[in-house]
Amino acid sequence: MIRIGNQTSYGAPSPAEPFDYAVANGFDAFEWFPDKKPGVGWDESDLTQAQRQKIRETAKEKGIRLSVHAPWQANPLHREASELLRKDIELATDLGAVLLNIHLYHEAGLERFVTAITPLIRQTAESGLQLSIENTPDHSPEQFNDVFTRLHASTSSPLKHVGMCLDLGHANLSGATRNNYLGFIDRLDRVVPIVHLHLHENWGDGDTHLTLFTGPAGRDDSGIRAFIERIQKRNFSGSIIFEQWPQPPSLLNQARDRLLGWLKVDAKPSIRTNKGSDISSTRTGAVGTPRPTSSAVVGRGVPTASQRASDPARSTFLELLVEGDKRYCNLPAFLIGRTNRLC
Repeated sequence: MIRIGNQTSYGAPSPAEPFDYAVANGFDAFEWFPDKKPGVGWDESDLTQAQRQKIRETAKEKGIRLSVHAPWQANPLHREASELLRKDIELATDLGAVLLNIHLYHEAGLERFVTAITPLIRQTAESGLQLSIENTPDHSPEQFNDVFTRLHASTSSPLKHVGMCLDLGHANLSGATRNNYLGFIDRLDRVVPIVHLHLHENWGDGDTHLTLFTGPAGRDDSGIRAFIERIQKRNFSGSIIFEQWPQPPSLLNQARDRLLGWLKVDAKPSIRTNKGSDISSTRTGAVGTPRPTSSAVVGRGVPTASQRASDPARSTFLELLVEGDKRYCNLPAFLIGRTNRLC
């Protein structure tokens, strides 16, 4: 059964606020993302055992499927990450979560990454957790095909609980499928099981994490309709997580209700563009959807690969996240929804 929910945010006054909103508004999934930054955000140490137990009980009572997103510092290629990942598994277990999500790190080669996550594959299996590996803007679908081919060929650990977290916004920024997130999913082999989804939008020029239907899909939703059709054909039954805390939060409700309308219909979603052309033969993302001439970018504001090609210093996804956070702090207060909360 597909669930839809939201995520904690370092921009919220407390990690509990987005969760309380999910509970009050009938969301049936939620993701805990320890994302502490100087002066803002939270990590595992900020949740007491009593709070963890309360979250677990509330989620069980309300039928909310929980997941945990490992912090970006938890790079399995680095020795110090093992302790971070241990804490993430402990948090997930305490909360009664069903899945742990990590990013793909390719800087040392995919073979090294596969070797590095082998202990984590075993640990998550022993803890009864699914493990999902998320694409960033720096990744192509072929890299995920390679990772899962290598996993099946090189490890004796159980793999039924391991899959991909497909991040739609990141797929739209991939150099291999710029402004064509449908092309990204179409190039994923069947050996890559999609078990978790992060949904957000951008105009193809930065990782802005716009709420679904407030970006290009707000003008033309045919791409999202086609995306829903594709995940249904892959028998997706995981959680769809909206990775933002928008103002007003009711934008999350609107996005959920629109998706549910498509997920519940028995017939295949219509995937015709506004001009009546067959979307399967077109590039679908921000392409073909004109950007508003005056549009406030409220999000991380991370440049795409082509934009940073002339600036080698900003060469990694993690550096881009930091740069995006700085840009967010410089936005006018009325756009952020609170003054200096993040800075």
